[in-house]
Amino acid sequence: MSKESPALRALIDDRYAELAARCRAAGVPLHDDAGVAERIRRTLLASDFAYDTWFRQPQLLAPQGLERLRAGSDASARIDALKLDQDEAVCMTALRRFRHAEALRLVFRDVNGLDELPDTLSATSVLYEVLLAAALAWSEQALATRYGHSRGHDGELQRMVVVGFGKLGGSELNFSSDIDLVLAYPSGGQSDGARVLDNSEYFVRMGRQLVRLLHEPTVDGICARVDLRLRPFGNAGRLALPFSAMEQYYQSEGRDWERYAWIKARPVAGDRNAGKQLQELLRPFVYRKYLDYTAFAGLREMKALIDAEVARKDLADNLKLGPGGIREIEFVVQLTQLIRGGREPSMRVRGLLPALTACEARGHISAARARALREAYIYLRRVENRVQMLRDAQTHDIPEDALSRERIALGLGKASWEALSEELAHHRAIVSEEFAEVLMPQGGRTASAPVEDVALWQKVCAESLDPGTMEASGFVPGAEAAEALLKLPQAAAVRSMPSRTREQLDRLMPQLLALARESAAPVPCLLRLCRLVQAVARRSSYLALLEEQPAARRRLASLFAASAFLAERVIAQPLLLDDVLDPRIDQLPLKRADISAEISRVLGTLDEREAEAELERINEFKASTAFRLGLAFNDGRADAVATARRLAALAESVVLAVTAMAERELVAQHGHLPGEGSGFAVLGYGSLGGEELGFASDLDLVFVYDTRRAHEMSDGPRPIEGSRWYQRLAQRVMNWLTVLTRAGRLYEVDTRLRPDGSKGLLVSSLYAFTEYQKSRAWTWEHQALLRARPVAGDAALNAKLTEVRRGILAVPRDGGAVMLEVSSMRQRWRAERDRSDERQFDLKQGYGGLLDIEFALQGLVLAHAAEHPSLLSSTANAALIEACRQVGLLDTAQADVLTRAHGELLRRALACTLDLRSRIAPRDEVIEQLCAEVERVTQALGFDFRVKAKDNS
Repeated sequence: MSKESPALRALIDDRYAELAARCRAAGVPLHDDAGVAERIRRTLLASDFAYDTWFRQPQLLAPQGLERLRAGSDASARIDALKLDQDEAVCMTALRRFRHAEALRLVFRDVNGLDELPDTLSATSVLYEVLLAAALAWSEQALATRYGHSRGHDGELQRMVVVGFGKLGGSELNFSSDIDLVLAYPSGGQSDGARVLDNSEYFVRMGRQLVRLLHEPTVDGICARVDLRLRPFGNAGRLALPFSAMEQYYQSEGRDWERYAWIKARPVAGDRNAGKQLQELLRPFVYRKYLDYTAFAGLREMKALIDAEVARKDLADNLKLGPGGIREIEFVVQLTQLIRGGREPSMRVRGLLPALTACEARGHISAARARALREAYIYLRRVENRVQMLRDAQTHDIPEDALSRERIALGLGKASWEALSEELAHHRAIVSEEFAEVLMPQGGRTASAPVEDVALWQKVCAESLDPGTMEASGFVPGAEAAEALLKLPQAAAVRSMPSRTREQLDRLMPQLLALARESAAPVPCLLRLCRLVQAVARRSSYLALLEEQPAARRRLASLFAASAFLAERVIAQPLLLDDVLDPRIDQLPLKRADISAEISRVLGTLDEREAEAELERINEFKASTAFRLGLAFNDGRADAVATARRLAALAESVVLAVTAMAERELVAQHGHLPGEGSGFAVLGYGSLGGEELGFASDLDLVFVYDTRRAHEMSDGPRPIEGSRWYQRLAQRVMNWLTVLTRAGRLYEVDTRLRPDGSKGLLVSSLYAFTEYQKSRAWTWEHQALLRARPVAGDAALNAKLTEVRRGILAVPRDGGAVMLEVSSMRQRWRAERDRSDERQFDLKQGYGGLLDIEFALQGLVLAHAAEHPSLLSSTANAALIEACRQVGLLDTAQADVLTRAHGELLRRALACTLDLRSRIAPRDEVIEQLCAEVERVTQALGFDFRVKAKDNS
């Protein structure tokens, strides 16, 4: 150990010699071979507590004692050896000696590199849990001897619930930490002994006994520092409360800091099952149903109190509370948990490192930030643990003397204290920067709004605003903007705001006024922002989001100026504000299988699988995903073809989930039909089948069932015939896709493409569907079938339908007749639906538009599928263009024209939807050129899509 200073070497040598002498005096063999001696000396370097414990219990230096110190198993493996005498003093001695021996094991393994930090923290937590369990069992027996056992009013036995908080709750306890506990019991009642005690007094006495066993100093020191101040009403509250009183307190008196405290809470001793019931009872207090940005205010208040304490006690270098300390890392992670834990159960994690991992996995903390925080946390906790191991002191302050600092640095493998101090400062600086950005982002709550906008809002509140003032402020025309602003403070939701929320609104509105003025469309943007504020006026969390998150404000103003459609979505579903704050699509599932898995995960977060709640959650997921796809398209981060394909994949996954739900509910009522699978299939037609869905598209669906099961009876409590079973299933799928929930409606559904259209049955047998397509379907219906594909239902039936489709479409046809029929149908549609004129172009129906491309491709496939079956493998227009090129039906130049025109026209069509305009665009040079090129290609292929002039002769 050549790096030691002479003073430190002398200290270690002296103490090692003293321990050897103590062993000789006690008759304890000390086999100080090189390996053992080195480990003992390394432990003496790091810990005075280790020296004191060895001196008091020299048997721990015997071979058997050293084997205990090297053991990898935690204290629970040895707790059975702890026998507690009925005499309280003897019991307290045994508890303390066990604690000291096990704590020495933790030091020995840590400083000798036998455990990683998480192992040390976890084992420390287990040690105090087993001590709590042993002390509680002794206390229960002592009270039962005098007063009998506690029973509820129903006569059931009751036990105390010991809830651990802080680092004990998170299984990450410091070496010399106090243990934060709250004591509770299920309900009122009394003991069943000869001397009866009411439960309220019974459990208070039990709590006092428990604390005395652990906390009271004796000649052997203390077993654990117990802190009960986190209980309701703190030191002024009763030591133990029934669950009902706990629930009432947190509902009516609970404060923000208590929500943070309960994040890590868990039962650590006593009746753990009852403890879990208490946690479920209080979960709504901790985790709110919606995204909860009011958590910022609570965090800010706690931080202010801590900062005041740091300044008062000069704790700037405190590893826990000082700037860049452990508490700031905890706040960053716990803030994310409180905001999102109500919606995402995966965020309800107790330990800091597991919680940080959960935040990273869900994309709420970036990988780079998570790595920096993780590294800083581990470094700070290692230093903190070594500071406490030095003298078993509950401290987070680095010692002032040079010798202690040298011991800590060398024990952690650093060449000097200066080297450790430099690394420590580096990590703390990173944490400070991260915490400051979370608590006070640039332009956040503390940002001052422009003076003129503060004055403008004051005029609104004073009802003295006029259109001229608005126009002078940059909102032209000013009348509508002034009217909208003046109505806002008069809205019932605003008038009934609590004072704190109204102050929030008064700080926020000048910021929104400034952003609306700077946007591309000031008046429309402001009008939409006013409607949004009115919509969220009763939900302070959303106002908090906008006040706290400047990035969300800026994106919101930009979005409200650019997209009427997306703005309306946010106003109708304010939950989408979270997507405005974090608009990335890299975290989005974009493929059908991934989307379906995410829907399953989302539904799995529900406490109860009930249809209404499931539909609401699917609606929220669908709205969020579609909204993010809209943002990505609007920002130019995703092209039109990819966006339309992803919207179709989303719809397909939703139909799949709803179909599974409907089948589950139907089976519960009527049972299964005989045979494998459900025998039910959902075909997607139109833009869903063609993977070219728009933001407001309806879904064209056709339902088909297995013919063989039409007359079979289901096996449930209320059996029905197969045909009726399938009819009800189809009706339920239709209803659930279209029903209006609190989160909106999933989709509009059109089933008129089924056999015989609206006159036909809602659901067809496979036989009826096949016969209709073979013998009675028109050419346009086969065109529609080209875009059809199974999207949900029985895999075996879907495979049969795919083969039926192939067989029908691959029938040899007269190419010339196909060209004429397709051209005739296109001419008819154009005559009825084309809204183009000299100045504007109908992107879908116009000449050279999207439907001309689609009809031309369908005509080519129908005419040539018999000789080129590969053409039937695709339903999407973009893929069909490539498929036709590969088999030679289109040359490269023609394929390029159709690909470019399709992409550009689709882009403009989606953009019209986002601006709440019909798909009609002003004619410009690009459109004219593209459509002329499409016209040349379709004519060259043999199609004539122009409407024939009427013959008036």
